[in-house]
Amino acid sequence: MEHRTRRHIALWLFICSAMVFATLVVGGVTRLTHSGLSIVEWQPIVGIVPPLTRGQWDETFEKYKQTPEYQKVNHQMSLDEFKGIFWWEYFHRVLGRTIGIVFLVPFLWFLLRHRLDRGLVARLWGIFLLGGLQGAMGWYMVKSGLVDDPRVSQYRLTAHLSLAFVIFTAMVWVALGLRAERERAAPGTARAGRQKAGAWIAGIAFYMIVTGGFVAGIRAGKAYNTFPLMNGHLVPPEIMLIDPWYLNFFNNMATVQFDHRLGAWILAFLVPWFWWRLRAAGESPRVRAVATLVLLALAAQIALGIATLLMQVPVALGAAHQGGAMVVFGLILWLNHELRAVPARH
Repeated sequence: MEHRTRRHIALWLFICSAMVFATLVVGGVTRLTHSGLSIVEWQPIVGIVPPLTRGQWDETFEKYKQTPEYQKVNHQMSLDEFKGIFWWEYFHRVLGRTIGIVFLVPFLWFLLRHRLDRGLVARLWGIFLLGGLQGAMGWYMVKSGLVDDPRVSQYRLTAHLSLAFVIFTAMVWVALGLRAERERAAPGTARAGRQKAGAWIAGIAFYMIVTGGFVAGIRAGKAYNTFPLMNGHLVPPEIMLIDPWYLNFFNNMATVQFDHRLGAWILAFLVPWFWWRLRAAGESPRVRAVATLVLLALAAQIALGIATLLMQVPVALGAAHQGGAMVVFGLILWLNHELRAVPARH
């Protein structure tokens, strides 16, 4: 594959990744403003056109009035107030569909002009299928809140969030590989250890994302709004209150928030240690620079998370914290890629 083509494909994938990031942030606002159940139908094609006339708005509002959320929570809501929550969910859905178009059209263009290697074609088809699955998962999540309990399932919300990060990871990793001009070197024992440590940090960061999904799903951020202790306790006494015990990790506010905090504490110690280790090992200036970005982004994300918790999850901070997770994770992916593409200097 020509160098110029590789760079064009990488740029296109980075643009798609940025759109996934934007969708994630809008999705965070949608969740925090309780807008996600305002559109009660899944219409991937005709749903792109919003209500345009008063009659269409009245019809859409009437459909919402049949939902448990309206009947149990928002029964005094006016049409103008309904429009406020409708638009957030609408833009979230439209952004998701736009990503599909922005991904598929250039993909088909590159494919029909024989610009793609066979292995890359398989990876890109895989990403496209994940995107379709994400759309279906989003509707599957919304359906869970259109029943008696007007709240989406925390399991489906976490799956929806996690899948967004999987798609983001696939796009970014493939794009980084296309931009790399150096071949992957066979690492020595010490370098393999640093690569393994980088992979562990990525795994713990993903654990943070999953636990954050459960925090959001059961609104655990509204409880234990103190730091560093949880209402005066290092480990809250309610942590294993639910029986059977394993449900505490998904349904118990104390346990879910403790798990999320635990991941943050682990990263808060592990990332500075890894940053120092990379400098001490004589890694390239590029690797050290990316490691510094990871360190700074993590510090900002932890500070943002603490502020979000202490202020009981205001919309702006909550959405910023969700977006910050993707920034940190993207930088960790970049660091891991650099550790595999750039030979160590001894």
